[in-house]
Amino acid sequence: MKQLVFSLIIIFGLVFISINDIAACTTAIITGKATPDGRPLLLKHRDSDYYQNKLMYFNDGKYSYIGLVNSEDLEGKEVWSGANSAGFAIMNAASYNLNDNDTTKLKDQEGIIMKEALRSCATLNDFENLLKEWTKPLGVESNFGVIDAQGGAAYYETTNFSFTKIDATDPSIAPHGYIIRTNYSSTGTTDGGYGYIRYFTAKNLFKKAREQNELTHKFLLQKVSRSLKHSLLDIDLMEFPYSSEKKEHLVNFQDYIPRYSSVTTMVVQGIKEGENADLTTIWTLLGFPLCSVAIPTWVVCGSELPKVLISDESGNAPLCQMASELKNRCFPISRGSGWKYINLTVLITDQGGGILQKLLPVENSIFDLTEKNLVKWRESGIEKNNIRNLYHQLSELILTEYENMFEL
Repeated sequence: MKQLVFSLIIIFGLVFISINDIAACTTAIITGKATPDGRPLLLKHRDSDYYQNKLMYFNDGKYSYIGLVNSEDLEGKEVWSGANSAGFAIMNAASYNLNDNDTTKLKDQEGIIMKEALRSCATLNDFENLLKEWTKPLGVESNFGVIDAQGGAAYYETTNFSFTKIDATDPSIAPHGYIIRTNYSSTGTTDGGYGYIRYFTAKNLFKKAREQNELTHKFLLQKVSRSLKHSLLDIDLMEFPYSSEKKEHLVNFQDYIPRYSSVTTMVVQGIKEGENADLTTIWTLLGFPLCSVAIPTWVVCGSELPKVLISDESGNAPLCQMASELKNRCFPISRGSGWKYINLTVLITDQGGGILQKLLPVENSIFDLTEKNLVKWRESGIEKNNIRNLYHQLSELILTEYENMFEL
């Protein structure tokens, strides 16, 4: 009996650790009042045990949409963040302090609800009606984040039977014009859930960026999703010198925003009042964010997505696969708890030869090229041929860069 009890303790402990790490999404909503260009932003830094992700285009509802999907989900039955042709965008962070004492067995329905929202919703009000009308129990415990083309921006802290709207446009709730959520809800059990250290890391980053008027999509992708700051320990791994002559510099890599279980980051850049919803831009860091590059997509171009973001004959998206292979270099220990330790000399070195240091210039060129196109499209209208040419150009640039890195 003692041996059985001891075994169960170990098993439950491992399960707890697994859930705590895997369900570690960091998300945010930023209203247009807080961004330099007046356009809202939606951040989803996704952690999951589904390491292979892809983008899919859908035209199976009232609105067409692009969604982030697990690669093994061939039909795209669940979507984990995305935006549609009406300029409506949605994502979520799992919460672990809302359904306390709820014995409902139905769960993990968030991806199904978000897919339906993208299919049928244009506004926050539409989404609220969807939650009200959906058969109960919902099978969720989640912070859904939503923006629309009418300036709406809110979180919905949602249980199996109800939801609470947290309006990001209300200055009494979000005085700085943004809200951050990790894996607990403000309306849930006090001190329940996970992600408090990541929340304060993000909060500190956002505060500084807001003061410097730098709350942009680029900030979210490069400074938040790839942040190596730790709010509790008050350290920043980016500030440490890592000699290129030393093959390994292993550090414990827990409670950072990026972690071993980080699989993709999506940032949706919405539109200002009067702009065409077609200009809604979906930025995706597909795969492990520290080893990937951000690529823009637009729903208006339909199913012709960049080839590096969609599944190929292997069933995986090339960018996600390449980022995963580079990730393996960052975590060289595969046995036991080796996944908790990252080799920083692979990412950043004193000579500038780390993976992240090589990818950032490529990504910056993508930002610059995309912005030039967006400026033109906002003045004269978006053109599908221009998008197709940009997709092709970006895919070839990325494939060439990764080929060079693998040769090295």
